[in-house]
Amino acid sequence: MTIKVGDKVPSATLTTMTADGPAPVSTDEFFAGRTVAFFAVPGAYTPTCSAKHLPGFVQHADDIKAKGADAIACMSVNDVFVMNAWGKDQGAGDKVVMLADGNAAFTRALGLELDASGFGMGTRSKRFSMLVKDGVVAELNIEEPGAFQVSSAEHMLGQL
Repeated sequence: MTIKVGDKVPSATLTTMTADGPAPVSTDEFFAGRTVAFFAVPGAYTPTCSAKHLPGFVQHADDIKAKGADAIACMSVNDVFVMNAWGKDQGAGDKVVMLADGNAAFTRALGLELDASGFGMGTRSKRFSMLVKDGVVAELNIEEPGAFQVSSAEHMLGQL
């Protein structure tokens, strides 16, 4: 079942890179007590994700935070090393937290998995964004296959 507005974000463990190496990130702790602009992409280094999706959130990070987001996070079904390298390549720095869902466990718990095996990519995440307030989904924007509109940083700015 797909998550919807008003639902609590499911408990899962994602991974991020720190100065000391890969570190687990509990979704319960990550979303607790704050507003998070969260978006997911089908894959790091893929065309739309690299040309538009992540760059939009990096570019508009200050505006998003000025409108009330405490954090911005990007997630993909990739390993933490790929997410870390992609974040560096894209200049995410401290603007966007790069989160890996290596086995797609969180993606499946959200009900937002995408079968990309026809492209040799296995299970991935649909392209989406959500505004999460204290662990509860306040806005959810799921893209149609091949589209990039409602999950953009610009669209989320209008929701804040």
